[in-house]
Amino acid sequence: MERLRQLVGEMLIYCFVVVLLTGGFLAFFYVPSGQTVAYSGSYEPLRGTPMSAAYNSLLNLSFDVRGGLRIRQLHHTSSALLVLGTVLWALLGRFRYALAALGLGVLTGLSGYGAADDLLSGTILGKLPIPMWYGLHLLVVLAMGAVLVISSRREAARQPRTPGFIALSIGLTILMIFYL
Repeated sequence: MERLRQLVGEMLIYCFVVVLLTGGFLAFFYVPSGQTVAYSGSYEPLRGTPMSAAYNSLLNLSFDVRGGLRIRQLHHTSSALLVLGTVLWALLGRFRYALAALGLGVLTGLSGYGAADDLLSGTILGKLPIPMWYGLHLLVVLAMGAVLVISSRREAARQPRTPGFIALSIGLTILMIFYL
């Protein structure tokens, strides 16, 4: 049970790395602004539709940037696996870190949707400015990374990782991300 918990924790680290890499790519094209602009991208049915600059940048990323939609999907899938893996991690008994990571994961997802200005728009939570959501998203991601790294280092101090264990955790993480 101890080794399984360590494997799940290790997989969470690798999911987090994928989230960071894809999030870094997405940040180059994202505009954290609530200013209303008219859509002028390649998706014809939406041309001229007024929307926030944040949502406009996401649509441009999805339709006009090569591989942009795939990167968004990888980011979303990895984020969802991170939260689900944290639930499994908590069930396996690492409550102190898992509950903190789970709370941060939920807050990260909520702030990510708030920054995108698509699902929360028009709700009570949609009243917060988009740059505030984006800043919260970045802060919570850093906090979650710290929790995962600290936990992983403590687990590794108790039971060192072997090259085979690391290869297994990387392989399982790749399978989970690309086949779920």
